[in-house]
Amino acid sequence: MNNIKKITLASIALASVCVTTAAAQIGVTRKIQIQEDLDIPGYQIILAEVTIDVGGREGRHRHSGMLVGQVIRGQLTLYVEGQPTREYSPGDSITIPPGVIHEGINNGDEPIVAVATFVVPKDEPVTTQAD
Repeated sequence: MNNIKKITLASIALASVCVTTAAAQIGVTRKIQIQEDLDIPGYQIILAEVTIDVGGREGRHRHSGMLVGQVIRGQLTLYVEGQPTREYSPGDSITIPPGVIHEGINNGDEPIVAVATFVVPKDEPVTTQAD
C-alpha cells in the first residue's frame, strides 16, 4: 500500500473516531496511538488516548465494534443505556458492546485521561452520534 493511501485511510479512520458533533461533544480530545488491520478479514484495531476536560462530555454515541477501555487519570461518570450510571476511577476498566449508546462525562475536578481500544469493522464509522 502506498504512503498516500495509508495517510488517507488513517485520516478517514481518525475522522470516524471523532464523528460526534461539536454541539454534543464538549472538551473532548482523542489521539490515535495505533491503528492496524487484524488477521480477521474486514476488521481493524484502534488504540486511542481520550481526554475529557473538567466539565466536558462526549455526547451520547455508539461504536460499530467492541470498546475496551481503562481510566488512567480522573473520575469518569459513564452513562450506558440500560444500566445505572457509574463512576470509574484510575485503574478501572470498561467494556461496551457494539451499538450500545453511552456517554462519558467529567463531573470531577481534574481532566480525565483514558485509553480506549476498538475492534471495529473497517467499512463502518467507528463512532456515530446517537439520536
